[in-house]
Amino acid sequence: MGIADGVVLAVGAYFAAGLVFAVAFITAGVQRVDPAARGAPWGFRLLILPGAAALWPLLLARWVRGVPPPEERNAHRDAARGGGAR
Repeated sequence: MGIADGVVLAVGAYFAAGLVFAVAFITAGVQRVDPAARGAPWGFRLLILPGAAALWPLLLARWVRGVPPPEERNAHRDAARGGGAR
C-alpha cells in the first residue's frame, strides 16, 4: 500500500467515524450542546448532519463536557442589553 492509499484510507475512516457520530449527535447530542436546538425539527437536524460529520472531534469534546456554545458579542447585542457600544 502506497502513501496515497493510506491517506485515502485515513480520510475514509475519519468520515465513516464522523457519520456514525453525526447520527448519534443529531438524535441525542445536539440538545445538550445547544439548548436552542431542543425540539428542533428533523429538517434542521438533517441540515446539520454533514457539518457534524466533518467536525465530529470538536462536537464530541463539546458534547462530553456539556459546554454550551459561546454567545456572540457585538455592538447590537450590547445596546439591546443596555450596555452600549464599546
